[in-house]
Amino acid sequence: VVKLYSFLHIKNERKPLMNKIISSEITHKRVLFLAFPVVLSNATIPILGAVDTAVVGQMGLATPIGAVGIAAVILTAIFWLFGFLRMGISGLTAQALGEGNNIEANALLIRSLTIGFAIGLFFIVVQVPLFFGALWLSPASMEVKSLAKEYLDIRIYSGPAVIGLYGITGWLIAKEKTKSVFFIQFFMNSINILLDVIFVLKFDMGVAGVAYASLIAEWTGLLIGIWVTKEAFGNRLWKNKNYIFDTVQLKRMAIVNSDILVRTLLLQAAILSFMFFGSSFDDETLAANQILIQFLHIASYGLDGFAVASESLVGKAVGAKKIDNFRQTVKMTSMWGAITVIIMAIFFGLFGGILISLMTTSNDVQYITVQYLPWMIIAPLIGAASWMLDGIFIGATRTADMRNMMLISFAIYIVSLFIFLPSFGNHGLWLALIVFYMARGITLGFRFKKIELTMISN
Repeated sequence: VVKLYSFLHIKNERKPLMNKIISSEITHKRVLFLAFPVVLSNATIPILGAVDTAVVGQMGLATPIGAVGIAAVILTAIFWLFGFLRMGISGLTAQALGEGNNIEANALLIRSLTIGFAIGLFFIVVQVPLFFGALWLSPASMEVKSLAKEYLDIRIYSGPAVIGLYGITGWLIAKEKTKSVFFIQFFMNSINILLDVIFVLKFDMGVAGVAYASLIAEWTGLLIGIWVTKEAFGNRLWKNKNYIFDTVQLKRMAIVNSDILVRTLLLQAAILSFMFFGSSFDDETLAANQILIQFLHIASYGLDGFAVASESLVGKAVGAKKIDNFRQTVKMTSMWGAITVIIMAIFFGLFGGILISLMTTSNDVQYITVQYLPWMIIAPLIGAASWMLDGIFIGATRTADMRNMMLISFAIYIVSLFIFLPSFGNHGLWLALIVFYMARGITLGFRFKKIELTMISN
């Protein structure tokens, strides 16, 4: 691992001095070097899910596929509730670097790892009632639930590693070491895929084999992440409990993270309600929505790289109180984000029908999905503003604004559902989702000027 890491020249990211990072010019090259590895890293996520499904599919039974799918959804929902560590640490660390406070930047990583481990251990302790409740709510058959429980009982022990990696990822993004993020994700997923094949196809371990593959890969990813971030543990800072657990810094961290948690819960509630209301239609329409939601995920993954670039560069500009760097960052990242979503919208418009035919062989589902494809062309164009503004507000740690604007947007979304769904059916459901993204962009846009005014006043 060390040799491969060195070969990729990731260690060269450590060379720039702190003052160079703060004062360096905001350029297109810098933005792209930050964004591109994140896009590549995101691309590996659906590949891993496809391999998990394909491997258990070789068993020739439907129940293992359903069991892995349900169990993975349960764990993802539980773990991603604490994805605020990724976003919160990114913004706070970037601002500390912008202020030239490298000690605080390193302390933030150690705090996030401590919190991540504690949360992961908590879920291990409460796994019995947690999984009982989750599986009780699931409409799956008893056979599927039994296999899902087998998967969950193994995979839950990766909790500290998964949640700890959120903090590491956010810290690396703030340090502009997105190549390291890609390296960790790529190596972790490669191990996962390799072990999937060995455990399931060679040793016939079934669903348990998939779970053990993920468990080993995620702990390996954490160890690689700790090695990549070893500079944060220098000067025995990790032993200074008074500084690591400083009340003022912990309170600030708690406020930022709690705001992001509320925002994330509301965002997940909107997506889940979209799927819930969609399930009230016929099976073909539900399948069409599932396919098009995958298109939406692809669009968000593609734009995520430039949102992440905003987090890091905006955070440094705010920490250093450099209004020109802030404006230049917003301008450049937004420009590249706009180019990305325009390309995606054109791609979905030209090749959406082909992609749909690859994702389902049902003629009825293909026909219905094509009818709703125009919404998927519109969605990235409308959603781009909210996705990019999320990155800007995270970097500026304006998380209270993110929380409040999400509350307003969610309320508008619910009202839109009651207005459009009865009159326009599934078209009304998609229109409500578009209104939700539009509301997020507009409400955050109204608060954007406040960031500039705060920087000027400081």
